[in-house]
Amino acid sequence: MAQPLNSATVLSPWQEQLEAAPQILVGFSGGLDSSVLLALLTDIIPVQRLCAVHINHGLSNNASDWQSHAEAFCLSLGVQLHSETVAVQETGQGLEAAAREARYQVFENLLQQDGVLLLGHHADDQVETVLYHLLRGSGSKGLSGIPASRAIARGQLIRPLLSWQKAQLQTYADQRKLRWIEDETNLESTFDRNYLRNNVVPEIAARWPDYAQRIAHSAQLSKETEDLAMAVAVEDLQELDARAERGGWSLCLDAFAALSSVRQKNTLRQWSGLHQLPLPGHKIIDEILCAVIQAREDAAPKIMWQGLRWGRFRNRLYLLAISDQSPVMNQELLWQTELPLHLPDGSSLSGEITLGKGLRLEAGQSVTVRTRLGGERCMPAGRKHSNSLKKLLQESNLEPWWRDRIPLLYRGEQLVSVGDLWVCEGYQAAPDQPGISISWHLNSLVDSR
Repeated sequence: MAQPLNSATVLSPWQEQLEAAPQILVGFSGGLDSSVLLALLTDIIPVQRLCAVHINHGLSNNASDWQSHAEAFCLSLGVQLHSETVAVQETGQGLEAAAREARYQVFENLLQQDGVLLLGHHADDQVETVLYHLLRGSGSKGLSGIPASRAIARGQLIRPLLSWQKAQLQTYADQRKLRWIEDETNLESTFDRNYLRNNVVPEIAARWPDYAQRIAHSAQLSKETEDLAMAVAVEDLQELDARAERGGWSLCLDAFAALSSVRQKNTLRQWSGLHQLPLPGHKIIDEILCAVIQAREDAAPKIMWQGLRWGRFRNRLYLLAISDQSPVMNQELLWQTELPLHLPDGSSLSGEITLGKGLRLEAGQSVTVRTRLGGERCMPAGRKHSNSLKKLLQESNLEPWWRDRIPLLYRGEQLVSVGDLWVCEGYQAAPDQPGISISWHLNSLVDSR
């Protein structure tokens, strides 16, 4: 016999975490699922600890009415409401995906350290998600469906209703005499998920009444398979000399070549997931294998996908969180070295005062910052002869994609330092002199960890 839906059965697995959380946010659309979730929470959590979050996407003519309903509903429960209007900008992934991205951005901005965000996804949402990913040709990650909990920004996302079907939520709502809104777009089968909900799932339910439990079981098995694939990738990466790099990570291609084909593909898929980045699909993985890994050694191949870049340099494969769309610095910038300097491409320079090393520090003197124009020459400290900057950068093993972006520091027209690679001869601090140790920080997911 199925458990009854009430605050004890729904929230008891999460109660300890909720009691310890410094902040409890509840995604609140005003629909059936979020209304039931909020009502259940008020049964066991003091209302002053709850904050409902309503996102006005502005995509429906009824959006203002829905916001008014959300305000009235929360007022009736004594729950604080945060309403926010967002601008949904489609980026090629579809309107639903753009709205979801805008919504989650609000949630992440609001979440405090160790805060909890609760969402009202239920078992029918899980069915639609698994079927949707199945028809897209997804692997075990997609077929794992919606996770009951996961990390998000500085906190944790929890979906307490994931084991309960919509019909159970509706029965509870009727018993509590709750009022909720219906999004008219849910009836439009032009959206893939709506088509599944309105046309496919009813047919499945008629044939297999316990379809939700069956699909949930398959999703759990897929999750276990995905966990195993990740564990294998972690072990394989330990043998591939995987290491952190500027703006990303790299691995040894000689060791990678010794893996079986299936483990190579698994490593490429899971590598980005280990760093909380999007997992590439089979088409991207095949491109990496063919266009990057199997390219000539003197080539400079790259694959760009969802803000990630795979490239090859000196027998290593690189996974980078950089973009070719970064603005180019086309002017000189003045840097007072006691303060960080933010560069147009999202990177920054900082200086730490040291003794006897780094760029010689002269009181009140600033430097100008440029990027390469071509034809620059330099003599790194300790060398006897100058050489072209192009040749010196090649000798330095700096990867090709950084060579046009590395900041060059000048005093007047004299090049005095090349990023944080080296100081030029005659401008280094003597053993008893103060100096500046320069760091070039890349605005990437690596540096933000």
